[in-house]
Amino acid sequence: MPNQGNGQVWLTSKVMGREHGTEATRKAVDDSAAVAEKYGLKWDLFLLHDPTAGREKRLQAWKVLIEKRDAGVLHSIGVSNFGVEHLEQIREAGLEVPEVNQIELHPFCQQKRIVDYCEKEGIVVEAYCPILRGQRFDDATLQKLAAKHKVTVPQILIRWSLQKGFVPLPKSDTPGRIQANADLFDFELDTSDMKELDALDEGKKGAISWNPVDCE
Repeated sequence: MPNQGNGQVWLTSKVMGREHGTEATRKAVDDSAAVAEKYGLKWDLFLLHDPTAGREKRLQAWKVLIEKRDAGVLHSIGVSNFGVEHLEQIREAGLEVPEVNQIELHPFCQQKRIVDYCEKEGIVVEAYCPILRGQRFDDATLQKLAAKHKVTVPQILIRWSLQKGFVPLPKSDTPGRIQANADLFDFELDTSDMKELDALDEGKKGAISWNPVDCE
């Protein structure tokens, strides 16, 4: 299977919050790396899954990811569900900022403060739940734009994410839908389309998943 971020497959894993702290994170990474190595692979991206472990253990875990990346065990490193304060703590500790922050992101939950911070700091924003887990597809704006462009609602949502400069992570188990989710380059949302989608933002209330970006 191709890896090393060659544009075909990008292998990603995470360290859960309960595994943060120095020794727990080292064990989690080493165990995961050993599994990948059995198949001749190496993780392209390794993330801290969430910020729930608290400041001290988060920073310890982040130091371990830097250590493992520098040792060649991991290719790239990042975080998931981190808010601005969590990212600032990393900077204040004198550590390099993550390469990636993976957060819930779609027109109903746009996380603008986090996105603005990541863009300023050169952190890639990965958007999970970009197609709303199949929810809210009956929204009038989504339906109108899908009809206008003769595409599906998921295609509208993923196209919005791409035009925002995010890396969307749509999930589907259906081959036909997986293919449709990739067929995005024969249409483009115009300025008015993007404004209508931007206007759907409901802040934190628009989240459809666990969204711990404000935890301490």
